[in-house]
Amino acid sequence: MRPDLKEVIERHRYILDENRPEAVEKRKTKNQRTARANVADFFDGGDYIEYGALAVAAQRGRRPIEELIKRTPADGLIAGLGKVNGDLFPPEKSRCMVLAYDYTVLAGTQGFFNHKKMDRMLKLAYEQKIPLVLFAEGGGGRPGDVDATGVMIAGLDLSTFYSFARLSGRVPLIGAVSGPCFAGNAALLGCCDVIIAAKNANIGMGGPVMIEGGGLGTFRPEEIGPIDVQTKNGVVDIEVADDVEMVAVTRKYLSYFQGRVSNWEAGDQTALRKLIPENRRRVYDVRAVIRALADKESFLEIRPKFGTGIVTGLIRIEGRPFGVIANDCRYMGGAIEAEGADKAVRLIKLCDTHGLPILSLIDTPGFMVGPEIEKRAQVRHVCRMFVVGSHVTVPYFSVVLRRGYGLGAMAMAAGGFHESMFTVAWPTGEFGAMGLEGAVKAGFRRELEAISDPQERQAFYEQMVAQLYERGRAMNMASYLEIDAVIDPAETRKWLIKGLDSVP
Repeated sequence: MRPDLKEVIERHRYILDENRPEAVEKRKTKNQRTARANVADFFDGGDYIEYGALAVAAQRGRRPIEELIKRTPADGLIAGLGKVNGDLFPPEKSRCMVLAYDYTVLAGTQGFFNHKKMDRMLKLAYEQKIPLVLFAEGGGGRPGDVDATGVMIAGLDLSTFYSFARLSGRVPLIGAVSGPCFAGNAALLGCCDVIIAAKNANIGMGGPVMIEGGGLGTFRPEEIGPIDVQTKNGVVDIEVADDVEMVAVTRKYLSYFQGRVSNWEAGDQTALRKLIPENRRRVYDVRAVIRALADKESFLEIRPKFGTGIVTGLIRIEGRPFGVIANDCRYMGGAIEAEGADKAVRLIKLCDTHGLPILSLIDTPGFMVGPEIEKRAQVRHVCRMFVVGSHVTVPYFSVVLRRGYGLGAMAMAAGGFHESMFTVAWPTGEFGAMGLEGAVKAGFRRELEAISDPQERQAFYEQMVAQLYERGRAMNMASYLEIDAVIDPAETRKWLIKGLDSVP
């Protein structure tokens, strides 16, 4: 072998996990894989090309080069191009870029050369419109890169964060993290469309050193932004068990933005006829409705612990990807609160940006009202549903499962029942300008107050509710053309596919 080629091969061996047994073993003790193992698992067959593999930390002024080559391979950032889900999609759809911080190298911190490497890759991703996945574990900025002190003071003029953020809306931008993710690493993670995090993740805009340096106390990394906090506040979109599931879910999430799959299976659609209780006061599991309606194993829920009155996620119908939003009547009767509205808006914008049609499953008494909810800026938050809905450009389909009341139901239907590609109801659908019970109490207050006998008053109240219910039944609504149709629940998939096929 030629000496020059031998030198190249020998140098590249330093970046391989097989030649870094101590680092690999340390990860195993934490029930984590190395960054390289995750990247190899993410790309089809572990096959990818790596940019900037020969970089080392900018610390030649304080450490021997031999030590840097051994201890700081790739300067702690793996940058690769390869295929993902290539068995399902053609090359132009399966191409993907990965940027993975390597925690075994200086705690996954952001150094001078890995910033330079990332800037190079972000430029490529932007120009070539390549979907990007960021494995974000790491501690933020690295103060020990002394080689850079001669060319910069604070380094705040770098373009990494700008370049990363401008990819949002241009390509799918996916963040995944296992372990600690603080400061600059968290800043990049927070720019992603979705954050997929393992149970051991800790995410914060500042790590222990920064917090203590700011005089804010002393904390262990595990105390800062743990997974139970970040799932409930909506920072983390999808929680997974470990590195293995993190990579698998990341591949699955990406697939919805890669296109249609040819192999799919649907369940017995007649089961949908029984999922909404005949007793209109009984609750049900809307996730069961989504799973029954979607292709089998295709429902990927997003932010399940945040804004719990609304369910959001991604599904497939006959192999075609859809975004889905749905009211959950088990939480506050399905009333829309500020957090749920934010959750719905984010899903709608994600789908609209990347060309996914949207399915809205409606069962709501409307927007939540009252003094307490207004303390959470309810007006501003829920009205974003109207603003965003009015700008949707992808096909939007509204299906009323049961209650379609007031402004909340209109917001779920992109702003109004005639703003969707279609608005249909199942036979259980019921409608009104506001909840029936509230409408009777407000509209017939004088009549109710005039009845002194409690039993007679209750009977009158129930009679008025029944009349309004009959008037607002789905069949009656459709006869006045306020909705487009009342359909057999088993025909919902047919309506969605016919509707989708009818758009240019």
